[in-house]
Amino acid sequence: MNSINRRAVLLAGLATAGAGALAACTNSTSTTPALVSPSGSAVAAAEKKRAGTGRQHKTTLTAAPAVIDLGGGIRAKTWTFNGRTPGKEVRLSAGDTLAAELANQLPGRTTTSIHWHGITLRNDMDGVPPATQTAVRAGSTFTYRFIADTPGTYFFHPHVGVQLDRGLYAPLIVEDPREPLAYDDEWVIVLDDWVDGVTGSPDEVFAELRQGMGGMDTGGDSGSGMEGHDMHDMGNTSSDASPSASASSGGMSSRFMLMGAESDLLGGDAGDVKYPHHLVNGRVPAAPGVYTGKPGQKVRLRIINAGSDTAYRVALGGHRMTITHTDGFPVQHQQTDALLIGMGERYDVLVTLGDGVFPLVALAEGKNANGLALVRTAAGRAPTATVRPKELNGTILTASQLRAADDVRLKSATTEVTHQVKLTGGMMHYNWAINGQPFDMADPDANALVVEEGQRVRLDFVNDTTMWHPMHLHGHTYQLGGSGPRKDTAIVLPKKTLSVFFDADNPGQWMLHCHNAYHGEAGMMTNVAYQA
Repeated sequence: MNSINRRAVLLAGLATAGAGALAACTNSTSTTPALVSPSGSAVAAAEKKRAGTGRQHKTTLTAAPAVIDLGGGIRAKTWTFNGRTPGKEVRLSAGDTLAAELANQLPGRTTTSIHWHGITLRNDMDGVPPATQTAVRAGSTFTYRFIADTPGTYFFHPHVGVQLDRGLYAPLIVEDPREPLAYDDEWVIVLDDWVDGVTGSPDEVFAELRQGMGGMDTGGDSGSGMEGHDMHDMGNTSSDASPSASASSGGMSSRFMLMGAESDLLGGDAGDVKYPHHLVNGRVPAAPGVYTGKPGQKVRLRIINAGSDTAYRVALGGHRMTITHTDGFPVQHQQTDALLIGMGERYDVLVTLGDGVFPLVALAEGKNANGLALVRTAAGRAPTATVRPKELNGTILTASQLRAADDVRLKSATTEVTHQVKLTGGMMHYNWAINGQPFDMADPDANALVVEEGQRVRLDFVNDTTMWHPMHLHGHTYQLGGSGPRKDTAIVLPKKTLSVFFDADNPGQWMLHCHNAYHGEAGMMTNVAYQA
């Protein structure tokens, strides 16, 4: 699988302006191959091959301002789908067609879209302006229509600016009509780091981060990451106690910039943003949501990290979890006390419920804060909002320790094209990029990574920064290494390389980006484009 067909390797950086294609290494000139259009015949042909049931699931998603109750007397003015956060779950069976009308009622001239995160769908329904569609204008509607042919746990959110860090997200569950797992009930768990309408807006957060940390320069921006941000000697990692950046950076405002967040699991720096709250299904720890069950029940937890800057270490006190899926695809079952889930990742686990009241804790990794929900199977006193069950410090599984189930592991094949995806930039100038080139919204084809339909593709994520990045590929799932799990979002640790493989079987133009909402918006994004 890992062998490389040298004749097919495409060289980066040879794109002509506006075309964004790479030249094959056998070609001495930087010619620009034509790219598949998101609404072209190749996309239509691929859609016809999808196995559909003929059933259609219709829904209307109205994006509009709302004031939501986070519990504990905390109310936040934000943007939501249909007045709630998370939005109402969308659930359908594999092969069904989803027809979702987006009605944009956001204020002013705010445009928006919906990206169906993790779904292998037709390219013109992927919801990524300007690459695959024109952004939906305020006062307008757009209907997304596609076959959802792969079972799994997914979610949806906008792909415009930093709107992901508002309340515009909801679960999307594609059921398997031949479900092989045996369980009694399901519980969908959505995790989120929350700032909007409490201490500021995501746009204000991004504006502050974009100032960078130039005043903390300890030797120039080497392009290698978080210079001055990994303050290992700072001790207290509480977001509430984070020292003001203005004390060390020439008076720069620090309403939102987080200092001193450290995690060994994440290889050092854990995050950029101070969040006043961490939510489980839209509730703060002081007023957690409650799942009510019976002792002995086997429950499938579908866990989704919809956050923008926070990885969560998740455990259910008094229980061990059996991991069955990640990012919708089955894995060889493994038991664990806790799991680490980065932004955009999803995990399915099975638990057999005990007798009592138990905390489901989502520890904000490296940030000394948490989200909380409760499982109640009997009478008893609820744990405190700051409970830390021992399982959080037990066995902690990450994706790198999982193996794909036999029936979804990629077949052995010769790698026909390899692209290096170097993750560059840092907090000094907040210049996050891929291969040193920030994504240009005005020219989404620029510096594209070109593939051809039918190829086995290898991506080498080379993290040249001192920050971790959850890298998400649209429209496909890739396999970690030769036998690792099938995923669409994977954590790339600082100063490490992660190689993944996928089959180019879904023509179009697909975003590849860091799912830290602020890193992606700053420029850590590129286009994986099919040659026509």
